[in-house]
Amino acid sequence: MKAVVLGGTTGIGRSIARQLVERGDSVFVMGLDPDDLERSAADLRARAARLVTVGHAVCNLEHPEQFAPALDAADAALGNFDAVIVTAAMFATQDALEADVELTRRLVTVNYANTVVFCEHARKRLLARGGGHLAVFSSVAGDRGRKPVAIYGSSKGGIAIYLEALDHKFASAGLSVLCVKPGFVKTGMTTGLKPPPFAGEPDQVARDVIRALDKKKPLLYTPRMWALVMLIIRWLPRFVMRKINF
Repeated sequence: MKAVVLGGTTGIGRSIARQLVERGDSVFVMGLDPDDLERSAADLRARAARLVTVGHAVCNLEHPEQFAPALDAADAALGNFDAVIVTAAMFATQDALEADVELTRRLVTVNYANTVVFCEHARKRLLARGGGHLAVFSSVAGDRGRKPVAIYGSSKGGIAIYLEALDHKFASAGLSVLCVKPGFVKTGMTTGLKPPPFAGEPDQVARDVIRALDKKKPLLYTPRMWALVMLIIRWLPRFVMRKINF
């Protein structure tokens, strides 16, 4: 696999990039900070099981003008990538979003509109070379309208619908689309939030994602317990959802 990882310098994205190079895949990481990218690329080269290609480029989901040049750089470094993994996103609490309309605008733009635009750039390149893998992180927060994550969840619900449609439309053309729906994972994004009893770790989630990519699965709940939790939540009547704070 020759994989682009947008968000590959932190959290789950970093774990995915590390595990890919450790098994012998080439990786091109994208992120916000040039120094972090340099350090991450050096770390990946040191971890590689054998000689693989490792590259990097700045790519910020708030700046769509960076998308095409960053993907051009990935193609040049990897000799045409065949997988794109998007873990990057914005998160803010519901209280913070309700208090700041500009923050709301930024979050929903990054998590939905600009993520779709980035994926469209990637999709066209992958299909032009016969297909490949596109894996994007949604969230269990997008499965149902829920009080504590009303705005964040809506942005993640939108991206999940988009990914399902891509799978329906382009699977026959060779595009394997994976929508990843993580539950609570202990990363920098969730620092300060109280974890539930079955909170996940980045390395565990990364293993699940890579396994799902290899098997060409269209949907992954990780950690696995969240598949059962969200099955129950999706079937709860609306009058119950109004009363609980989940």
